[in-house]
Amino acid sequence: MAEQNQEILFAKTLESVKKTAKDQGNVITREQLDTAFAPLHFEAQQMELVYDYLKKQRIGVEEAVNPEEYMTPEDVNYLDSYLKELEALPEVTEGELEALTLSAMAKDRKSMHRLTEAFLPRVAEIARLYAGQGAFLEDLIGEGNVALSVGVTMLDAMEHAAEAQGMLVKMIMDAMEDYIASLKDQREENQKVADQINVIMDQARELSESLMRKVTVEELASETGRSEDEIRDAMRISGYKIGYLEGCEDQ
Repeated sequence: MAEQNQEILFAKTLESVKKTAKDQGNVITREQLDTAFAPLHFEAQQMELVYDYLKKQRIGVEEAVNPEEYMTPEDVNYLDSYLKELEALPEVTEGELEALTLSAMAKDRKSMHRLTEAFLPRVAEIARLYAGQGAFLEDLIGEGNVALSVGVTMLDAMEHAAEAQGMLVKMIMDAMEDYIASLKDQREENQKVADQINVIMDQARELSESLMRKVTVEELASETGRSEDEIRDAMRISGYKIGYLEGCEDQ
């Protein structure tokens, strides 16, 4: 029971640390880590494992992880080209950014548009933090820009400019994380489908070799207990390349 409680505390602590790091630009200090994990009484070797895990999550300890370590040459080229395009936009000082934010909070359309433009480079910088996690940088920037466009229309609920800007950053990061998660879910689903097709193909091959001819969907369904619809779906998804089944191409 104590071991289970320790595991629960560890999981909660890790999530809390990741949230803190996210709020700080994906960086956390050793002091913050030591304080967070103090109740767990971890030894130095155990803390090194935590550091390794955080690095894999693109979270730097004391200093930011260099995002370019995880970027493909295509990502680097796209980012360079994209940032050069943004250079055509007028520069905005911190004071101007605060004024734009306050006006956007008051629903001034021109200010909302200019605030969106002013945040575009920041979207690109945030996207770099998520490089190498299964999504193209171009797509991450696109998702972030959509979230930014929506976010600038929702600032009227904020009380302070810093709070409004923080909300925009969070919406941008959440959009990118959701996109990465959706890609991961899709890949896992695709893998399940591929595994299912391979199993059906193996079953069709075994029955075909036993009968020394191609087999019908009905025969395979009867032999394996699968539904005919399931087998036909596998045929269709495979592009009719389960060659041991009638109606499919030969291998």
